Formats: sequence, structure tokens, C-alpha cells
Amino acid sequence: MRQNTAAPAHALPVIAFIGGGNMASAIIGGLIDQGQQASQIEVLEPGAEAREALRSTHGVEPLPEAGAALERAQVVVWAVKPQVFRDAAAQAGAHVRQALHLSVAAGIRCDSIVRWLGCERVARAMPNTPALVRKGMSALYARPAVGAAERQSVEAIMACTGEFLWVENEKQLDAVTALSGSGPAYVFYFLEAMVRAGVGMGLSEPQAYRLAVATFAGAAELARRSDEPPAVLRQRVTSKGGTTHAALQALEDAGVGASFEAAMHAAERRAHALGDAFGA
Repeated sequence: MRQNTAAPAHALPVIAFIGGGNMASAIIGGLIDQGQQASQIEVLEPGAEAREALRSTHGVEPLPEAGAALERAQVVVWAVKPQVFRDAAAQAGAHVRQALHLSVAAGIRCDSIVRWLGCERVARAMPNTPALVRKGMSALYARPAVGAAERQSVEAIMACTGEFLWVENEKQLDAVTALSGSGPAYVFYFLEAMVRAGVGMGLSEPQAYRLAVATFAGAAELARRSDEPPAVLRQRVTSKGGTTHAALQALEDAGVGASFEAAMHAAERRAHALGDAFGA
């Protein structure tokens, strides 16, 4: 796996986005911050409210329906929901068939995209919502027909939202979806629980929230900078018979670790099912 933490120096071509929701907006914002001109970005977005948001935030001029303007794009980013991907491909495909295609739709496999678009040059990215603040983590996969220069274009696009790494097997993207794609929701879930507990123990909600968020951020940064595995880091703050030991023992007694792993497997199965259901 190749990992990156900084945007590569690579000149980007004209890019078209099919779908203009939150993830598309995050990528567009990152591209513009890195020097891409708004005039070099096309966006197909049928929703009037979303088009206005893109126009006012990024200075792009979104299209309400597929048309000849998409034909100048050399890279097309498919940022639609899995259940509408096939219909979107039917509407826009004739205008973008010669482009490199990059999908950020969960679950939809490359074989389906190739079949719908009649193009072998397809890559996939599995980003997550911290891309909205340029702290995203994306996994990338490309079919063999995607050349080295085109892989650099994929990297340059996704590096604008944070970090990335390549996977060698497309099936691994289902695991990535379960781990980092859905991962921010797990963090927010635990944040909610920590805040509720803090309030229950006498803190104000703003106090509990600030303490919980800073704790997650600090622990994550400590893990990032350390060469030691999480188990060792955990042991360093856990004294036998101490407060942390009491908390972790309660979690173990409740089966939280096993339940959390089961939850991630459920997310992986759902990612695979999305490909089966909407990629036919």
C-alpha cells in the first residue's frame, strides 16, 4: 500500500463532477485551494439548491442536466449516491466516455461502471467526511487500464482532501468503507456517549464536549506520531486497579470490543450488498 500525506505536484486537467453534494463540494474546494481554476471544473447537479451552494461557495457554474459542456472534461468524478449511479451514467455517459473515470460512490464496483460507460479507464476512491475540513482519509483502487499519469491525477484530486493510500484488490474497498468510510460516525457515537456520561457526572455539556473532542484529537495524534501499537499505548495509561483499568474492564465485561468488531463487519457486508443491489 502506498500512502500519501501531501498533495503531489501534478497539473490537473479539466475535471467534471457528476453530482454536487457534500463530498463533491469538499473535493472541489480542495482543488480550488490547490490552484485549480473554477473555469476548469464542470459540475452536473440537478438540484437547484445544491447548484446555488456550489456557485456561491466555489464560483463554479453547475449544469442542471447533462450536455456538451461535459465533453471537455478529461477526468470525471462520479459523486452520486449508489442507488442513482446507473441512471446518472445513462444520462451523462455519452458525453464523458473518453475521460478517465473516478468514482467515490460506496459499493459500486468497477465492472459495473465499465459496463455502464463502455470505458475501461476506471478508478475508485473511498473517502470519508473529514474531507470537508481537509483531514480526510481515502483508499484508492485503479483498474489495469489506468496509466501511471492517470493514477497521478487520481492522487492529486484526492490529496486535496487529506491523506490517501492505494489498495491492490478492489474487494478491500468494502473493508475500507467499514473502517474509515463509516469510521467518523463511530467516533461521533463514542463522543455522544462520553458527553452524556460527563453531564451525568456533573460537568456542563459544553465542558464535557470540549474535553471529549480534545481527548479524541490528542489520542489520535499521539497514535499517529508513535511507532508503538495501540495496545501498548493503551497499556501505558492503564494502571492495575486504577480508574482507567476500571473503565476498560467495564467495557470488556459488556462485550464492547466484540460488538464493535461485529458492527464493522456489518458495515462491510452492507458495502458489498450495495454493489450487488445497485451495480447489476
